[in-house]
Amino acid sequence: MNGRAIIAIYRFEMARMWRTLFQSILSPVISTSLYFVVFGAAIGSSIGAIDGISYGAFIVPGLIMLSLLTQSLSNAAFGIYFPKFTGTIYEILSAPISPLEIVLGYVGAAASKSVILGLIILATAFLFVPLHIEHPLLMLVFLVLTAVTFSLFGFIIGIWADGFEKLQLVPLLVVTPLAFLGGSFYSIKMLPPFWQDVSMANPVVYLINGFRWSFFGQSDVNVFVSLGMTLVFLLVSLVIILRIFSTGYRLRP
Repeated sequence: MNGRAIIAIYRFEMARMWRTLFQSILSPVISTSLYFVVFGAAIGSSIGAIDGISYGAFIVPGLIMLSLLTQSLSNAAFGIYFPKFTGTIYEILSAPISPLEIVLGYVGAAASKSVILGLIILATAFLFVPLHIEHPLLMLVFLVLTAVTFSLFGFIIGIWADGFEKLQLVPLLVVTPLAFLGGSFYSIKMLPPFWQDVSMANPVVYLINGFRWSFFGQSDVNVFVSLGMTLVFLLVSLVIILRIFSTGYRLRP
């Protein structure tokens, strides 16, 4: 294992976060804070409790997940796409670095950025709503697993994309709608039976509900099912990445 190579890629990607601090950290935190103000304080005061949880507190896990999913995907996608765009990817591929080490460097940095962002948003939430985390260790597990999983997915998108427009296509047209329809702002149990069944086909439902369970000890989906679905998504992403490196898909001319 070439630890120096992993650290070099990781440090380079993390340095980019500090160079674009407003875009990477401040902008998502400000946007999520507006959700807390509008939905948590303004609208939430006129909405009854959901399963005994105030609406302002209920939406906190969903909002954190919404930011985590989009930022993990975007960070990883741009991180691997930019070397492709500039041509420096060929220097990386010709260096004595294995595909695993490349993935660890890029995905590790993208996941680290997202976890930092998620923790900052969580700290911000305490300023707007009364909040108590029943299972903090499990909350961290879901936070890290989700960040790693969607960073792997973003890595795939970054390799697949052949233009900056495609980098925005999946987050805007796929991930964000799935997050909004995955129970970020409501309980799946509030839907008619037919739409409850349809929602179960949305993988983001399991991520959000598992994360919500770590806060309140209750959710629409069994926590072990949520954890299992997260691990399955992670493994599928890993298999796809290994296939990409073995075939050289869009990495080598």
